[in-house]
Amino acid sequence: MTLIPPLKLDADGLIPAIVQDVTDNAVLMLGYMDEEALRRTLTEGRVTYWSRSRQEYWRKGDTSGNVQVPIEVSLDCDSDTLLIRVEQTGAACHTGSRTCFFTPLQVQSGQEQE
Repeated sequence: MTLIPPLKLDADGLIPAIVQDVTDNAVLMLGYMDEEALRRTLTEGRVTYWSRSRQEYWRKGDTSGNVQVPIEVSLDCDSDTLLIRVEQTGAACHTGSRTCFFTPLQVQSGQEQE
């Protein structure tokens, strides 16, 4: 039995999970988990999320083949966010992209103009 530390869950009973590739540190995606999804991830060797849109568990790669194998799972200092480092097979994003973060936004200098 896996011991899960106390988590600070949101009003829906979920915690955000940032997913990072263990080989090159790329941030691949953001998913959400409840305690059961985290338990499955820690014990079954595959990352499981809670789908907020479908209201059901989904194990990454079951339909797409783009599997995520958890290598490290860490809880942040506030116990309200997870970092999951994975071995990623194929694309992490449902669009077919390797990462979900492919739309750059323009960043302006932090210096105020006078």
